[in-house]
Amino acid sequence: MNPAPSVPELDLSACDREPIRTPGSIQPHGFLLSLSSDMVVLQASANLGDWTGRSAQAAVGRPLAEVIGEAAALRLAPELETRLDSRPYYVGTVTAANGRHFDVLAHRWDELTILEFEPTERAAPADFRHLYSLIGDFLKKVDGAESIESLSQLACHHVRSVTGYGRVLVYQFDRDGHGHVVAEAKQDDYASYMGQHFPASDIPAQARQLYALSPIRLIQNANYTPAPLVPNLNPLTGKPNDLSFAVLRSVSPVHLQYMRNMHTLASMSVSLMVKGKLWGIISCHNEDPSPVPFEQRTACEQLAQLLALCIESREDAHELQFRLDVRRIMVSMLAGLSQGNNFIENLSGVFPELLRFARATGAAVVFDERVLTFGDAPEEEDILGLVDWLAVHDHGDVYHTDKLSAEWPAAAKMIRNASGLLAMPISRIHKHYLLWFRPEFVHTIEWAGNPHDKLVQATAAGLPINLSPRTSFAAWRETIHGTSVPWHGGEIELALEFRTALLGIVLERAEQMAELAEELTRSNKELEAFSYSVSHDLRAPLRHIVGFADLLIESAGSENGEQRQRFLKNIKDAARMAGKLVDDLLSFSQMGRASLRPTTVDMKDLVAACIDKLALETRGRNIEWDIAPLPTVYADPTFLHLAMFNLLSNAVKFTGKQDPAVIRIGFEDMPHETIFHVADNGAGFNMDYVHKLFGVFQRLHRMEDFQGTGIGLANVRRIVERHNGRVWADSRQGEGATFSFALPKQVSNN
Repeated sequence: MNPAPSVPELDLSACDREPIRTPGSIQPHGFLLSLSSDMVVLQASANLGDWTGRSAQAAVGRPLAEVIGEAAALRLAPELETRLDSRPYYVGTVTAANGRHFDVLAHRWDELTILEFEPTERAAPADFRHLYSLIGDFLKKVDGAESIESLSQLACHHVRSVTGYGRVLVYQFDRDGHGHVVAEAKQDDYASYMGQHFPASDIPAQARQLYALSPIRLIQNANYTPAPLVPNLNPLTGKPNDLSFAVLRSVSPVHLQYMRNMHTLASMSVSLMVKGKLWGIISCHNEDPSPVPFEQRTACEQLAQLLALCIESREDAHELQFRLDVRRIMVSMLAGLSQGNNFIENLSGVFPELLRFARATGAAVVFDERVLTFGDAPEEEDILGLVDWLAVHDHGDVYHTDKLSAEWPAAAKMIRNASGLLAMPISRIHKHYLLWFRPEFVHTIEWAGNPHDKLVQATAAGLPINLSPRTSFAAWRETIHGTSVPWHGGEIELALEFRTALLGIVLERAEQMAELAEELTRSNKELEAFSYSVSHDLRAPLRHIVGFADLLIESAGSENGEQRQRFLKNIKDAARMAGKLVDDLLSFSQMGRASLRPTTVDMKDLVAACIDKLALETRGRNIEWDIAPLPTVYADPTFLHLAMFNLLSNAVKFTGKQDPAVIRIGFEDMPHETIFHVADNGAGFNMDYVHKLFGVFQRLHRMEDFQGTGIGLANVRRIVERHNGRVWADSRQGEGATFSFALPKQVSNN
């Protein structure tokens, strides 16, 4: 017996690359004409003769009046002279020369005026009175629906009453594109999908993008034969027509088979856009072919817009309450951390609040090799390994994941109590971290069919392999392992705020400790020199926070969501600025106290690492890096990296208006020292004020022109001087600047 032939490997992602915007055809329950600016038909759908008696070939190149009748063309002419855009616009109901009546939608896209004609039994214009009663009834019941699910359920019943379809779902997308049915209204004999999930592959990314652009899509009969456009290419562009906004646009054959497999021959989908993003869709199914007239579709579209506004309002209210609750916990923690002189003991004293703050089951504080834990946390050895990994992979101010083992394989042994991690560094120099852990959340998702059986392969003797969507939508359960409950966006943002406040406390403790050090006199002089600047720079964002918070409270009863979002954005921007000031002050303070750990440093690798770290700031910029072959030096690599990064970051910032920006890094090998130069062709500065350049909070440019805290160059000077070196700068205003520092051939360990 011969073995069965092997089935070739198929690319099952092909449906995500189908030309769904340029199918070259329409659904045949209407016809399409594309016009030039002078009302001449440039293209017609091949089914034109079925509706008007005039063939598509005969219509191309003829005036619109000859194709649909002079009376109909005269009826449309005034509407087509208005400024059409991409959104289909109802321009009226016309009677063609053969006596048939059509509702007409028009839009301007792909350099054409596109007319779509849908048959109707009435000669009069569409009656939208049904729209008002539908919306009025929905609005009456909105106040009684407190949850998003109950609102969605209400919308399902209203849409079903308008369309007469057998099943209507509200389907919410998650962050991975999977859909979840949150509400349903159906006939008794229809299968229920309530609570089930649909994989992202059912509505691929490009289809979701199209839903965000075009709010409604109707398929009257999944067994239709597409009507191609004649000619098949856009005469003005020479390319396939972009039918993204056409209501008659033909859809993917794979999707039509998907519908038939689902025992659905008619479907309508209406987008739910919340804050400019696709939140979900209202999905309508019918087992038999079923039209939905334009005025009824309009009613459903308007109801979907109302539902989206209600969803946004409920989500905003929930988000505000959540943030207030978390903020209360944060304020309580900060009060506890401000008491006493031992910061580590203070942290251990607020461990219960730390867990409540992040809804975690375990927490840890790491100070170099010292680890304090609370709750259900991993072993000390595993936590130290995690911190080493975090330190090597710079994750910014806050790192979070709900599947740690997927990003750090060594975490596989910590899945039970550390599947989720929220981590933040509380020092830029040392391995000081605050960590929160969430346990594995083993849960079962009920899918509408096996999500891993997205497409099936079908063969026939002597025929090539075809691609077909899955055939089963029976409930299929999947148990998810190795993940935690996801971190809420509000938790992450408030963790950033907490970090800012925490660093403020750390800075305060650091300054208290500095009073006991030998540098007391010099520290006091520096504090006196820039105390006014600190007061001004740090109070300004705090005033913004207080002011806009007051405005937010005053507008609590307002329906102006855009204004509230602007207040929240201003509060967040001010908080971030205050946090950066505190961060930079903390680094400056630490520079004077931390011990140097000199070793051989390859300056070529150090500069390359700094440039990599600047990737986000330089993205999209035209920067020419001229880097000389650099030597090795004997210095503390962490401190020297920070000094060089500050100089290169300054060069990138002050060349922001140059195209190209030119940044040169060179060196001079002297008998007793090595001199490095960082030169740029940027804004430069006035040499009359060069004596202020390396002072704390000293800026030689307006804050509006170049953002910054004024601490970076002070850090450079302190680092170089700690190495017994020297630093200086030279410039011509408007012609660039050169910053130089010299390191001795040997350095003492301070």
